[in-house]
Amino acid sequence: HKGDMRSMVLKGYEQIKATGKIKLFRSHRNDYKDGEQKRDFVYVKDAVRAIDYFLDHPDINGIFNLGSGAVTTWNQLAQSIFQALKIPAKVEYIDMPETLQGKYQYYTRADMTKLTQAGYVRQPTPLTDAVFEYVTILEKGAHL
Repeated sequence: HKGDMRSMVLKGYEQIKATGKIKLFRSHRNDYKDGEQKRDFVYVKDAVRAIDYFLDHPDINGIFNLGSGAVTTWNQLAQSIFQALKIPAKVEYIDMPETLQGKYQYYTRADMTKLTQAGYVRQPTPLTDAVFEYVTILEKGAHL
C-alpha cells in the first residue's frame, strides 16, 4: 500500500529477485561516493519495542527521536540483502531524479540522548540481523 515509499529492504529484495541486482542513487555531491549516502535505519521491531516501553511507563511523555543512533550506507544495506540471500552483490548506480537532487539528505542519524535519558536503554538490532530476519520472512512468501 505504500508504493514507492515502502521499505528499501523490500524494494531491494524485489529488484534482486527480478533482475539479480539492486539499484541505488548515484551521489551528486563530491564528498559522498555513489551509494555512500548515510542513513539511520531502524528495524520496525525496535520501534515497536520502544513504543511498548512508553506504554509500560505512562508517566514518561514528550517527543523523542527513534532510530538506531548509528549510520549505515546504502551500499552496506544493499550488501546485507545480498548476504541474506546468499548471492554475490551486484549494484547498479542510477541518477537521482532531478526533483530530489537539491532536497536529498545525504546523512541522517537520530540523536537518541533524550530517549536514553528517559530510561530506554535497549540496544537496537544490528542492521545485518534485522535484514536477515526480514529477508527470511520474504523468502517464505510473506510480503509485509
